[in-house]
Amino acid sequence: MRSKVTILRTKAIIALGANLPLGEMLPRDILLAAIKELTLLLGELCQVSRLFQTPCFPVGAGPDYVNAAMTVETTLSPSDLLQHLHGIEQQFSRLREQRWGMRTLDLDLIAVGDQVLPDNAGYMYWYDLAVEQQMKEAPKELILPHPRLQDRAFVLVPLCDICPDWRHPVLGKTILELRDALPKSELEAVLPVE
Repeated sequence: MRSKVTILRTKAIIALGANLPLGEMLPRDILLAAIKELTLLLGELCQVSRLFQTPCFPVGAGPDYVNAAMTVETTLSPSDLLQHLHGIEQQFSRLREQRWGMRTLDLDLIAVGDQVLPDNAGYMYWYDLAVEQQMKEAPKELILPHPRLQDRAFVLVPLCDICPDWRHPVLGKTILELRDALPKSELEAVLPVE
């Protein structure tokens, strides 16, 4: 008699953004195509937020973004999932020339379940890093949850569409609580795309 093997699936949270066209494709079209690619790659157990128009970050660095978020149930490790995300970015001609620069597609792995990577101390280093230093320095390893998650309306507003009750494993707050802690002016700048 064969024993049954249980494959553990974990909810991964992904943020999507684009502010440059790719040929005839506008950022909105790029996000919709990327969502389709992610769904084909990772399976049908996905939830997708609405699309939102958001001011470029940092201010003045380029045209406005179109942002969205999605969750997927996956058996992939965080590093394997990140490799797949980078592969999809490359399909859409993503170039990594400038930290926080303009891009045709940005796929950020926000969280995988309640995992904290590389560990609590490594996470806290990036969480506490001053903004000036963040603009110059990029992590050489995967940091989870994303250390800037709690600061970004363009991530939190779309996430409230699909997983408002997900609780940050370090900060102990839900997506909804993190969103509501941001200044009203930042939240009002994130507008649904019609």
